[in-house]
Amino acid sequence: MVEELVAVGLTLGSVGAVYAMAAARVIKQYERGVVLRLGKLQRSVRGPGFTMIVPMVDRLHRVNMQIVTMPVPAQDGITRDNVTVRVDAVIYFKVVDAAEAVVEVEDYRFAVSQMAQTSLRSIIGKSNLDDLLSNREKLNQGLELMIDSPAIGWGVQIDRVEIKDVSLPETMKRSMARQAEADRERRARVINADAELQASKKLAEAAHEMSEEPAALQLRLLQTVVAVAAEKNSTLVLPFPVELLRFLERAQQSLPPQAQTQAQPQPQAQGNHAEAPSVARAERVKLPDSGAPDAEVGELEPPEGSRSGQD
Repeated sequence: MVEELVAVGLTLGSVGAVYAMAAARVIKQYERGVVLRLGKLQRSVRGPGFTMIVPMVDRLHRVNMQIVTMPVPAQDGITRDNVTVRVDAVIYFKVVDAAEAVVEVEDYRFAVSQMAQTSLRSIIGKSNLDDLLSNREKLNQGLELMIDSPAIGWGVQIDRVEIKDVSLPETMKRSMARQAEADRERRARVINADAELQASKKLAEAAHEMSEEPAALQLRLLQTVVAVAAEKNSTLVLPFPVELLRFLERAQQSLPPQAQTQAQPQPQAQGNHAEAPSVARAERVKLPDSGAPDAEVGELEPPEGSRSGQD
């Protein structure tokens, strides 16, 4: 009799141990447990720690409550100003209602991913290229609102959406580079023109001051000579003051007409028509069979100019 009781007790203990092992569940700190009893949702969501369920009757679904980082695949689209771009993003979300995440949607991760891709293509078509490149914060907020609206019904909260990269065609990159270069050149020319304007004003003031003191111009000339000589050049360039040329011109104009005529140089003879003194040339002429010695006959040679004329 005692042995039968011991056997029954061991059997019940074994059954109880098996039942306890089948019913025992451990939920982690970042998880929540959703129980479906005979297919019906139990509103009491199991918290972290040790919990028990009814074996073969209850089914426990663990839902991760951590923030999920999900990359959004790159999407090709055409912006509002007809530029083809390729944009990818990253989305941060978390589950705030574990029961709705299990019941309302089959796979909330896949649903959020597809909604993010659709919203990203939509935001590309509504935006200009300049907004995608420089005004991303506003686009991120609009993209977050577009994804968060349907996700609220799934028990999911969108924490943040960020556009990572915007890929442009090579032709568009070259066009933007030329535009930036032209803008830089324009600003450089404006700055250079402004500098020349300021320098001209300062030079005009300096010239006005030097005109009142003639010695200042001479001192400036000497400073220029010193600056050139300091370079150890073999050739020294000495500026010639224009005032000296004007002085000589005024002095030339103040002379009387006769003195100006005498001061002018006589024109030189050109060609073979210039006058030349006659040159006597002596030639030895041999007389025919007269027995007399050869006599020298002096002949007056005409000028070169006249002879060339005769020729």
